[in-house]
Amino acid sequence: MRYRYALPAAAAVAALAATVSPAQAAEYSSALKIRGVQYNAPGTDDNRCSGGNTKNEYLTIKNYSRTATVNLKGYLVKDAAGNRFKFTASHSLQPGDYVKLRGGNGTDSDANNVVYRDNCNFMWNNDKDTIYLYKPSGPRSDVHSYKASTNDRDRNGYITFHG
Repeated sequence: MRYRYALPAAAAVAALAATVSPAQAAEYSSALKIRGVQYNAPGTDDNRCSGGNTKNEYLTIKNYSRTATVNLKGYLVKDAAGNRFKFTASHSLQPGDYVKLRGGNGTDSDANNVVYRDNCNFMWNNDKDTIYLYKPSGPRSDVHSYKASTNDRDRNGYITFHG
């Protein structure tokens, strides 16, 4: 005689949810995801606004939706230490499009897929950090932690999170 055991639907969902970390759950709640980070700008770190290399440190955010255009206005990017940048202007990402959020000063451009933080201090730590992306409504859109010694195998200062 065979016995079949079936979990009630609610219990099955709870069991599945328990195996998904908060970072993974947040990862799938939005079309916008952190594609990668140039956490260590090439060269010697120099955060002078004129002549420094802060602009060479950047975060790439991509719209992974196949159909929806997403406006970045109101999205918040934060690191583990509480450094933050909020997109205050409209910047639309078409499906499959991306933006590089760069340090330093410059001219934001939809055509060139770039937004500047207008801050010459480096945001990402060269050894390890956690990057958070929040929706304008408050919930987390994506989050990734990295350790240079573990995640940057080719030691070029860039880590890819989503292909």
